[in-house]
Amino acid sequence: MRSTTRLTTAVVGAALLLGCVSGPAASHPAEDKRVLVFSKTAGFRHDSIPDGVAAVRQIGSEGGFTVDATEDATAFTAKNLRRYDAVVFLSTTGDVLDAAQQSAFEGYIRHGGGYVGVHAAADTEYDWAFYGGLAGAYFQSHPAIQPATVDVEDRAHPATSGLARTWSRTDEWYNYRSNPRDRAHVLASLDESSYTGGTMNGDHPIAWCQNYRGGRAFYTGGGHTKESYAEPAFRQHLLGGIRWAVGDAQADCRPENGYRPLFDGTTLDGWKQAGPGAFEPDGDGTLTSSGGMGLLWYAASDFSAYSLKLDWMTAGDDNSGVFVGFPPSDDPWSAVDNGYEIQIDATDVPEKTTGSVYGFQSADLHKRDRALNPPGEWNTYEIRVEGERLRVWLNGVKINDFTNTDPARSLADGHIGIQNHGADDQVSFRDIRIKELPAQGD
Repeated sequence: MRSTTRLTTAVVGAALLLGCVSGPAASHPAEDKRVLVFSKTAGFRHDSIPDGVAAVRQIGSEGGFTVDATEDATAFTAKNLRRYDAVVFLSTTGDVLDAAQQSAFEGYIRHGGGYVGVHAAADTEYDWAFYGGLAGAYFQSHPAIQPATVDVEDRAHPATSGLARTWSRTDEWYNYRSNPRDRAHVLASLDESSYTGGTMNGDHPIAWCQNYRGGRAFYTGGGHTKESYAEPAFRQHLLGGIRWAVGDAQADCRPENGYRPLFDGTTLDGWKQAGPGAFEPDGDGTLTSSGGMGLLWYAASDFSAYSLKLDWMTAGDDNSGVFVGFPPSDDPWSAVDNGYEIQIDATDVPEKTTGSVYGFQSADLHKRDRALNPPGEWNTYEIRVEGERLRVWLNGVKINDFTNTDPARSLADGHIGIQNHGADDQVSFRDIRIKELPAQGD
């Protein structure tokens, strides 16, 4: 709710390059992050492994982390693994670790380590239940190498934020023995109608992430072919997964089911602009604020008990917010006076900064700071309203828990909206979705 100044492009670019926000699993500054690439095979061996190792080394050099590579399982000791922020299983196959090495790796994950599984990492360690849970699903079969369409489900995670809503590429497309959707957060799935040989009944995850037993786990089914590792979009996909696994970027990797879109990038049907300014949609499914002070609000329905999720990004030191619990009105100040704003502005005072219930309650700033991505990177809010209780998650971390006690206001029934704050503020939104919850007492 205040005017802002701009950060320079150079500062934002430096922040993106260095990945300067540390995550809960990481104990090292960004420039000291170290990744181990492990590519031992005890079954089929992919001839793309050398290309994959070279690609990870190169993107590590560009992304600010050091890469070691080995096929020697004796590297899996508690002492040695402590040197690394993530371990990449690059098309490993079969039983590659003995019992002691498995125990060391389990301890590493439980103490906050990161795992990145690439392609045949799902064809590995079938008799080790911990690993199966970490990878998310085991390989079952595959058809011939062919083009397919990938539907990008999460466009805020750093592994997929640079992709369009659909991604057409050629690879060897795995079928899996189980669907990881209920236990992991699906980032992308295959359109089984776009190729032949899919066996997962139309719900075919191909990349996912999860917080697992204290650590972070990212898996992508791509990477069979040598050409994958020269493909810019796949390299960026892999870099984003590694950045999240080592804690240099934050994302909500909790399982997500049962949401329906309020804005899916294709239409603003049901939405109305109150006051000056606007949100301009682009062809990539993103809404960006211009002018103000106004409010784009969802007029088609009000809501009582719900979980609202949306992805947002600032360009610099910008101001916006998400309003909930306000009555229908063409006056944007009605939302200010009758509803509550979950703020987007990382540089204001505590009760008026990102994650705060604006003017009423600060976020937990320690948790907020650890969960927040810098300008130029996407963040995800979950705003959960049940009765007069309002809770806020930022990139999967709960940062605020507020209860309304003002008899003149009520969270139990109202509309939702996003603020365009002013001409100097540039804030973008994507993928606004909602899941209605049982009313209290049901």
